[in-house]
Amino acid sequence: MIENYLPVLLQVVLAGGFAGVTLLISVLLGKSAKRNTMKDSAYECGMLPLTEGQPRFSVKFYIVAMLFVLFDIEVVFLYPGAIIYRDYLSVFGLGIAWAALGFISILGVAFLYAWRKGALDWKN
Repeated sequence: MIENYLPVLLQVVLAGGFAGVTLLISVLLGKSAKRNTMKDSAYECGMLPLTEGQPRFSVKFYIVAMLFVLFDIEVVFLYPGAIIYRDYLSVFGLGIAWAALGFISILGVAFLYAWRKGALDWKN
């Protein structure tokens, strides 16, 4: 049974060895530069960093991001069922259609709720 895991173990050892050797060569052959404030400052595409490193986002950004993830995951769950719908239809009958319709209706209610609350309003 260990023979089955030998290629994986060999790949892990090679990847770790490559990373370690690369870092060691970098430390040994690399030039140690003198440090100053200009070299230690963040590089912003040629612009001097004048503001904070991380700007503050409004809550609206996170709400839209969560709604996108919610409705994007909907497609992930519906796609496999749509691919094998005919096979399921012969085995389970119309029960599979009612289950998919129930899932879509729950997501439709969530979409209408988000719309009514103004979570999808881009002007504010």
